[in-house]
Amino acid sequence: MSARRDAPVLDRFRLLAAFLAVCNHTAPLAGLAPEADFWLTRVLARIAVPFFLMVSGYFLSQDGWRGTGRFLKRTLTLYAAAVLLYLPLNWYNGGFSPLEWLKKLLIDGTLYHLWYFPAVLLGVVIARGLARLGLPAALAAALLLYLIGLGGDSYYGLTAQLPALDALYGGLFRLCSYTRNGLFLAPLFLLLGAAGVRLGRGISALGTLLSLAGMSLEAFWLRAQGWPRHDSMYLFLPLTMLFLFSLLLNGGRGQDRTARRLSLLIYLLHPWSIVLVRGAAKLTGLEALLIQNSLAHFCAVAALTLCAALVLDALRPLRPAPGGRAWKELDLDALRHNARTLRSALSPGCTLMAVVKADGYGHGAVPVARCLRRDGVRAFGVACLAEGIALRKAGVLGTILILGYTPPREVPLLRRWHLTQTVADEAHGRALAAQGGLVRVHLALDTGMHRLGLPAGDRSAIARMYRLKNLRIDGVFSHLCVSDSLKKEDMDATLEQLTLFYDTLDWMRTQNLSPGRVHIQASYGVLNLPPQPCAWARAGIALYGVYSSLSPVQRRLDLKPVLSLRARVASVRTLRPGERAGYGLAFHARQETRLAVVTIGYADGLPRQLPQQGGRVLIRGAFCPMAGRMCMDQLLVDVTALPGVQAGDVVTLIGRDGAQELRAEELAARCGTITNELLSRLGRRLELQKVPRSSQSSGRSAETRG
Repeated sequence: MSARRDAPVLDRFRLLAAFLAVCNHTAPLAGLAPEADFWLTRVLARIAVPFFLMVSGYFLSQDGWRGTGRFLKRTLTLYAAAVLLYLPLNWYNGGFSPLEWLKKLLIDGTLYHLWYFPAVLLGVVIARGLARLGLPAALAAALLLYLIGLGGDSYYGLTAQLPALDALYGGLFRLCSYTRNGLFLAPLFLLLGAAGVRLGRGISALGTLLSLAGMSLEAFWLRAQGWPRHDSMYLFLPLTMLFLFSLLLNGGRGQDRTARRLSLLIYLLHPWSIVLVRGAAKLTGLEALLIQNSLAHFCAVAALTLCAALVLDALRPLRPAPGGRAWKELDLDALRHNARTLRSALSPGCTLMAVVKADGYGHGAVPVARCLRRDGVRAFGVACLAEGIALRKAGVLGTILILGYTPPREVPLLRRWHLTQTVADEAHGRALAAQGGLVRVHLALDTGMHRLGLPAGDRSAIARMYRLKNLRIDGVFSHLCVSDSLKKEDMDATLEQLTLFYDTLDWMRTQNLSPGRVHIQASYGVLNLPPQPCAWARAGIALYGVYSSLSPVQRRLDLKPVLSLRARVASVRTLRPGERAGYGLAFHARQETRLAVVTIGYADGLPRQLPQQGGRVLIRGAFCPMAGRMCMDQLLVDVTALPGVQAGDVVTLIGRDGAQELRAEELAARCGTITNELLSRLGRRLELQKVPRSSQSSGRSAETRG
């Protein structure tokens, strides 16, 4: 039988690795068989930290190392908590000088097991930097660092015989106590994990056994030579880990978050357990059993650590499991693809302003803006002040233009959060300037929309705006009314707007009124117009991989939907012929019918009339029609033609499931609206999950990713 792809083998192996770390610090077999204890603690247990590093590198590399910042923040937070946790032991042991504290915090760790945290922090930074060279070159550089570290670890007795190397390592050891750190050890194993090599199961198992045997012989031979200064690094260790990790990957790559949390807690807590067991043994007179008996000592420490870990894990704040009811899936790879596709359609020198108003058209303004910022987008459009502040609070840098109205009294907030405001009309501009203090603005020109902006033909009003001393006009823009239409009269109207806009810009330049960055194209301006001589194009709905409607466009770009909408089957029940269901008993069973209750409704943003307009969903890769009236939190689906549907099944309302796809354009068309409205109405109680595109195609990502 083939292994399940989603079996959480890696996470469960973390538990074994954590207990191997406990073995390393308790010497379980020292009193029974010293040679066996040496092999257990100085050979087998040495796979624990490299495994932790490889798992980190494997998962970080899955999205191209884009989660590095979050990983570093989490790890730094854990390290800070661990440092505080062990301050009493540091104090009891006499503490460190200020210089020693700095060395411990940055390199060695403030207790013997905490060296892992500064190692992984530095190692991830180095590994990510090396990964930009390409994996082969990165691995070669990391292997060179490892070999240098090896000379200060298990092979130190050999390198110390050479005066030049002895002096080199002597200077190195004034900076760090060991070479098993983030510079020499961590990068190689992080990058080996990132490589994710998968050999055949038989080759992986045989390779693991043979390389582990080689490492065992190497360790005993080195001990006989008396060379090791420490014994965390062996020549055979990378080879052993390569085969072992391949073997584990063949077992499955699912996730077990409980095992992950427990392994971390066991690693963090076990030194306190050692102290407590020893203290309890002395208080009770059980030193012979709990200290001198090495195996019993290990068992007591392991049991106490596991109990403490289980208790702390049970006391953690609980959150609803992801994918429990209804959720949105965000494909950031598709988002990046769309941004690059749209960029390629623009004129030279023109780039994207990503419009993320209405919570990123329902996609989540913050994750969208963060993703695009990392991909080179430096300007964002929002509708209101609150949306702009939310982006700044989330750490989004660059220009943030408020495309809508902001009351002049809020100028202090515009300045505090470095936001750029649209001038809605002349009175608005004067009121903004009158608040005192410089405010950055873009001047909106009304070229026919008759919504916001100064009339483009009122050149005296435009000139007066430039004379207001507190307004810094960084840009000028307009909005096209019917650029989404290819009807002749609409195309003529668009051309008239463009002509008026550019004529006004030309006049401004003759008057030495710098327009700054100009922009007039929105999504359909990109799709239906030739490239424009502007600084920005305001990409909104197209950025998210959908069209506003099914209407034809001049250029159909290779855009990929970013959002999928999914829910679950809550219950399945059978109706006899003649029975009715739902509010108003709107559904009438003409024959024996199976109805699935789906956990999403109009309170989540779906149009209430969708079932009556032929709405359908995907379940197990097949289309199923909606039935009856949609409820606030649920809807009914006819699954008579799909045997086997049961509670817990994933239901796709927008997105792909197997070979079939439901697009947002279809739902919008059925309800007589546009995708802009449909997507931006999706409710905030819908959980947002970021998933790779390969998971979306199955419609089962919430199950496989935990």
